[in-house]
Amino acid sequence: MKVFIVAVGQRVPAWAQTAYDDYAKRFPPEIKVELKAVKTEPRGSKSLETLYAAERARIEAAIPRGTRTVVLDERGTALTTVALAARLQQWQLGGDDVALVIGGPDGLDPDFRRSAHESIRLSDMTLPHAFARVLLIEQLYRAWSVNAAHPYHRE
Repeated sequence: MKVFIVAVGQRVPAWAQTAYDDYAKRFPPEIKVELKAVKTEPRGSKSLETLYAAERARIEAAIPRGTRTVVLDERGTALTTVALAARLQQWQLGGDDVALVIGGPDGLDPDFRRSAHESIRLSDMTLPHAFARVLLIEQLYRAWSVNAAHPYHRE
């Protein structure tokens, strides 16, 4: 199974990249996690629709055909770690590769959000994008550890 983390924004602080890399290397061979950072559209005087369209095109180009698309959105379904573990297991058993999409400064194109297979949220609070990447990969690793009865996650 491949898990693609598709994130708008190519530059993150060194601490965030270090933390992300630490969790990414912990996954077992049967789950390959790949970060696909896509360029943020320069803001300038462009309309929101223009920004959304440009970032949506980049996001869609980064997601391989046939991949299950899950957007991270403040309006998405709240999941506990155990519920995320169950979702991860469903994706694995279904043979699905999954793209988890983190939007840019203005979020994601509304039509793209609606077209996704599902929508989840990481937090009720607004998170910096670099931190969202770290939190997401940590929670994916924790979800894997729940399913594998690995001691990383203790209830």
